[in-house]
This record gives sequence, C-alpha cells and structure tokens, in this order.
Amino acid sequence: MRLSRLVLRHFRNLQNQELELPSEGVALIGDNAQGKSNFLEAIYYLETLRSFRSARDDQLVRFGEDVFRIVGTAESDGSAGDGDGDGGAEGDGDTAQGDRGGPTEIAAAFQQRGRKKKVTIDGQEAERLTDALGRLSAVIFSPADVELVSGGPSERRRFLDIVLSLNERGYMKSLQDYRKILQRRNAALKAGAPTSSVAAWEPGLVRSGAEVMAARRRWVHAKCAAFGDYYAAVSDEARAVMSYAPDVSIPPGAESEGAASTEEAIADAFREALHDSFERERRRGVTVVGPHRDDVRLRLEDGDEGMDLRDYGSGGQRRTAALALKLVEAMTIRQHRSRNPMILLDDVFAELDPGRSERVLELMEHEEIGQVVITAPKDADVRIRRDQLTRWRIADGVIEA
Repeated sequence: MRLSRLVLRHFRNLQNQELELPSEGVALIGDNAQGKSNFLEAIYYLETLRSFRSARDDQLVRFGEDVFRIVGTAESDGSAGDGDGDGGAEGDGDTAQGDRGGPTEIAAAFQQRGRKKKVTIDGQEAERLTDALGRLSAVIFSPADVELVSGGPSERRRFLDIVLSLNERGYMKSLQDYRKILQRRNAALKAGAPTSSVAAWEPGLVRSGAEVMAARRRWVHAKCAAFGDYYAAVSDEARAVMSYAPDVSIPPGAESEGAASTEEAIADAFREALHDSFERERRRGVTVVGPHRDDVRLRLEDGDEGMDLRDYGSGGQRRTAALALKLVEAMTIRQHRSRNPMILLDDVFAELDPGRSERVLELMEHEEIGQVVITAPKDADVRIRRDQLTRWRIADGVIEA
C-alpha cells in the first residue's frame, strides 16, 4: 500500500495542510523540534489508531483546539509479499483489510470534549475501531525503538500485541477479552470477594489467556530464525536469539500436536498456575500469573544461555536488536497481508555507527518494501532511495511540499 494524500487538522504542532505524497515516498527535512516526528506520528496513527510514542489522544490535539483530524487516502501499489504462511492466519486477518480494487479513505478524529474518537472508512463510521486497523500496512522505525530491548517486559509485550493484532486473525479479540476479564477478576480479589466469585472468572480468563499465549508463542517460534539473520546482517557479528518467555510454564513439545492441542495444553498449565498461586493472589489482591506478565528474551548466541541484551548488551547491540525486531515486523506484513510495507524512518540512522548504518541501508535496499517516508535534519542524511525521494521542508509545523 501507499499513501497518496494526507489531510492534517490541529494535530500536534502541525499546521492545517493537505498534502499529495509521491508514490516512491518523501524525505522531510528540518531542524529538531519543528514537527518531523509529529508528521510520521500522524501517518502511523492511521495504521494503529494510537500514538507510536505512547501519548494519549488528548495530548495530540494542538494547544487551544478541541479536535484533531487526520485523513489519508491509501492506494494499492501492486505489490505482493511472498505469501508464505507461518502457522498463523493466512491472507488478510480480521484487522488487516484486503485491497478492494480502488483507493480507500481512512479518517481518524478525536474530540477533547467528551473524549470521543471517531474513525471512518470511505465515509462510513467503523462499527468497531478494530475494523479500521492495519489499513496502511506501515512499519515505523524510531530511535525510541531501543526501548524494545532496554526496557522492561511491558515494552516487548506491547510490541507483540501490536504486531499480532494487526496481522493475526482473532488475536485482538482474545487480547481484549483477556484484559476485560483480568480487570474484573482483579477487582474481585481486591474486594475480598468469596472464592466462588473469583472462580467465576476463571474459565474465560483461561480460554482467552491460552489463545493469547499460543499466538505469541507461534509468532516468536516462527520468526526467531529471521530475527537472528537480520541481527547478524546488521551487526556483522554473532547472531542473536529471540525466544518466548511465558509467565506460565508451558509443557515441552506442546506445539507438536497442532494449534488446538497447543492451546489446550497451555490452558491446562494456566489453570494449574492459577490454582497454585491463589493464596498469594488473595494476600496481594491481584492476579499474579498469566500472559500479562509474559516476556520475550533477546540474547546473543553465545554459549548455552547466551548474553541477555537488556542486561549486558552495548548500545549498538541493543539498537541492532531493535532494528531486527522491526524488520521482522515488516516481514510479517509481507507474509500475512501479501503487501510490501510502507516504511516510516524517524531519523533512525543518527543513532547508528557508520558500519551498522551502511549494512542497514544495504539490507533495506534489498528488502521488499513499499513507499518510504523519512525524516532527517539535512539532505545529506537521506541515504535510502537517495535520488528517488522528493524533498519536503518543515519549519514551525509548516510543510513546504
């Protein structure tokens, strides 16, 4: 997919503008604090309906205004990924919509008064926000991605949840169900409700939690080799390893009997863990086991256990691992949606040493990627599709196209 038109109204510091984007993409040039990252944030908002910088919707409205609105027109660029399934949903998932033969207009707005979010597709309001997710098939690369490696487990869970919600059929519903039931079970525990009242939430919690864990496990197992390949290609050194670290101990070999048997084995393990931890939960007033405590381990392939990159990796190693994760995300789009992903690059090369920068550039030039939008402080920093990208300038939120 490619973005052919973008309309901005009261988003961050960006001035109200209507922009026509070239098919190859664009390089947005400007000094710091002029709105470059805000521009990418607006585009990516149309993919996920949230800020990639974890800002609340009310923080995205320009100071003194009540509503922001973003409208994008997405068109097929005729691309197709390799189409190889990886044990997940084949083709378009329920949150990654297929091409319908013509342009698609995606509009997202948020009103401070009443805290109302409205999303429309071709002028029709989406019945559920999840119906509008994944329309652009975009991946964003940002210096802040290093937190995927340096940060706590919640950062990696969030990454998994975004990738799977956009590409895996049914994952978003399972995740939403789990979170709702978890909240209610925690409320019962905190209130000191009778055991029977707490136990009433167990079947739904176990079912939805097992679905979430099975999908996470499946994706990590399917993509761990690609993660290692990307890391080695960028770092030009030892490979790295990605592994799923569920909070619930899953029996070895559970995946060997098919998806249904895997979920059943995970559900049994989750149910047993809940029973074993119940007295501790009573004392603490909160559910202490489950996928809300999962992690993804990232380590260098060095000996049996390897070196954990979060605890012992250098700055360059952590940034390389983060890049590898985002490249795997782009691969997931190609495989699940049969599209070349739109690539958004937020001054990402500024954080890499020259050697890694050159290897990332070479890798991206050979990857199947679609339209590219890159931000940079000066022309010389535009190093991908150097001679193909139209240059735009930005100052004080005004884009000169």
